Amino acid sequence: MSASTAPVTTTVTGWGRTAPTAARLIRPRTYEEAAAAVRECGARGGIPRGLGRAYGDAAQNAGGAVFDMTGLDRIHAIDADDGTVLCGAGVSLHRLMEVLLPLGWFVPVTPGTRQVTVGGAIGADIHGKNHHVSGSFSRHVLSFELLTADGEIRTVGRGTPLFEATAGGMGLTGVILTATLRLLPVETSLMSVDTERASDLDDLMARLAGTDHRYRYSVAWIDLLARGAATGRAVLTRGDHAPLDALPARARARALEFRTPRFPAAPAFLPEGLLSRTTVGLFNELWYRKAPRARTGELQRISSFFHPLDGVPHWNRVYGRGGFVQYQFVVGHGREDTLRRIVRRIADRRCPSFLAVLKRFGEADPGWLSFPLPGWTLALDIPAGLPGLGAFLDGLDEEVATAGGRVYLAKDSRLRPELLAAMYPRLDDFRALRARVDPRGVFVSDLSRRLAL
Repeated sequence: MSASTAPVTTTVTGWGRTAPTAARLIRPRTYEEAAAAVRECGARGGIPRGLGRAYGDAAQNAGGAVFDMTGLDRIHAIDADDGTVLCGAGVSLHRLMEVLLPLGWFVPVTPGTRQVTVGGAIGADIHGKNHHVSGSFSRHVLSFELLTADGEIRTVGRGTPLFEATAGGMGLTGVILTATLRLLPVETSLMSVDTERASDLDDLMARLAGTDHRYRYSVAWIDLLARGAATGRAVLTRGDHAPLDALPARARARALEFRTPRFPAAPAFLPEGLLSRTTVGLFNELWYRKAPRARTGELQRISSFFHPLDGVPHWNRVYGRGGFVQYQFVVGHGREDTLRRIVRRIADRRCPSFLAVLKRFGEADPGWLSFPLPGWTLALDIPAGLPGLGAFLDGLDEEVATAGGRVYLAKDSRLRPELLAAMYPRLDDFRALRARVDPRGVFVSDLSRRLAL
């Protein structure tokens, strides 16, 4: 093992910064170094990690090894005619946008941050604002190379059990080394965006259900502190990639230019209690009021539409030293009453959340532990130190499971294991395949131990 890949014992945490654990961090730069890292990871096993944007403990491994895969960051081949790219698992979505947008191609799915690696995108089977049209990330993966526990490198194609276990499998089937992706053609690096306000949750759901089919991308910021007649009021933002003729003539020469604004980093720590119900309530009121009642065709940069928080380095520090919990669940169509009850419970509990979004999911994806199912998904950030938060979220978990829904493992840090089988019906298949390809339990994480995956 070279000096650059020598293990360094360090504290590792998720983006929510709630449950740090110590592990040996190893950064392989070649297939051979990755194989050596897996072979020598020790009794506590190892888990691959990308850029650390999983909110909970999915990419942590207390007392074991964590494989930092960002060293495998080469873009190996681009077929600009067919719209495919072969790249290393450590390549970020940001890097892909930098390289592909000038060629007229865009990543098929992006979450709320472009600071995600391709390997992490597959392992978490990420989704974005376009799930109702395009599904999750793995739907656009043609194949990937997977380093399994026996040291073998397998080429894994769509429709195979190993593909479906790895997509959404949180790194527990092996280490993704490369992937081949199908891309989305675009004419510009701008978005044509429609924005409108919804007066309450029912108004919001009606707008989403009635007109989402007109848009490739759709998301609603929701005010979870509003109560009474305003419960669930929201700002709905939808759009698509702007065609070339939507740009002023003087801007068309730079139509595919990728620009990303950057603002000062968040301070190392903000005073505890700064994100109180009062301050978040004021922010939510101002955010809702400043939004247009209805605006169409606004041109926005890709970075502003998809990734506004990426412009603020270390924005996760705003929650203070205690960090935050991101809670995301989905319930199916026909379960709108469950969604209404949960939104009312959150509003009545006065959870100070200013980052809360509601989206509609389309068809389910093939991954056995993939999160999306057809229906409604709500995600919200909550300061981890909120009194009684654990018991409150346990109660929401029960409602979600009873309704046939599930929570997102890539954002989870506290789900009780007894609810997992009800939320993920293919769990037994996943466990059985994992036992076959990794009988010694080489790949393990804090999340897998907590949930007995």
